[in-house]
Amino acid sequence: MGSLKVFSVGRLVKYVTDSSLKTLRGNIYRSSVRGYSAEEKAAEDASGDKQLPTTLEECHKQIESLSIEVTTLKQQAKDYEDKYKRALADGENIRRRMMKQVEDAKSFAIQSFCKDLLDVADTLSAAAESVPERAESSAEGAAAALRSLHDGVRLTRAQLEQVFARHGLVAVSPLREKFDPNLHEALFQQEVEGCEPGTVVAVSKVGYKLHERCVRPALVGVSKG
Repeated sequence: MGSLKVFSVGRLVKYVTDSSLKTLRGNIYRSSVRGYSAEEKAAEDASGDKQLPTTLEECHKQIESLSIEVTTLKQQAKDYEDKYKRALADGENIRRRMMKQVEDAKSFAIQSFCKDLLDVADTLSAAAESVPERAESSAEGAAAALRSLHDGVRLTRAQLEQVFARHGLVAVSPLREKFDPNLHEALFQQEVEGCEPGTVVAVSKVGYKLHERCVRPALVGVSKG
C-alpha cells in the first residue's frame, strides 16, 4: 500500500512538472514569435518591403535572379552604347552632307546668271565670225571701221570668255569627239566615211558646263554606221 501511494505521488509530480514545462515553452515560443514578427516587419519597412532570404535555397534563387538582372542591364547598356555610336555616325554624315550642299550652293549660285549670258556670247560669236578680218572695200575709212568692229567684237568675246572661265563656266565644243549624252544633244545623224558611229561630226551650238555640271548641252550632229 505504501509503495502504491509513492508511485501515485510520483506520477502526480511528473504530470505537474510536464504541464508546467509545456506552458513555459509555449509562452517562450509565442514571445519569440511576436518579437521576430515585429523585427521582420520593421526590417521590411526599412528596406522598402523587400524580404531577405531565410534559407540557403532562397539565397541561391535570389543570387540567380540578380545575376540575370545584371546580365540584362549589361546587354541594355551595350545596346544603348551601340545606338549612341550610330547616332554620332549619322550626325557626322548629316553634317558632311550639309557642308557638301552648302559648297554646291556656293559653286552653282550663279548658274542662272551664266545661262542668261549664253545668248549674249552666241550673238557676239556670230557677229565676230560674220565680219571678215580684211574688208573688201575701196574706201579706206570703211575698211578701218570694219577692222575696228572686228577687233572690238573679238575683244568683247575674249573678255566674256575670261569672265566665264573666272567663274568656272567652260565651253564644250566636242567636234570629232565621242558623243556624250550628259554633255551633248544630238540634232541629226549622217553618214561620214572614216568616222566611227557615235562620233560628233558637226557642232550647231556650243555647249557650256559650270564646275563639271552641264548648264547647256552642245547641239551636235552624230555619225551613224
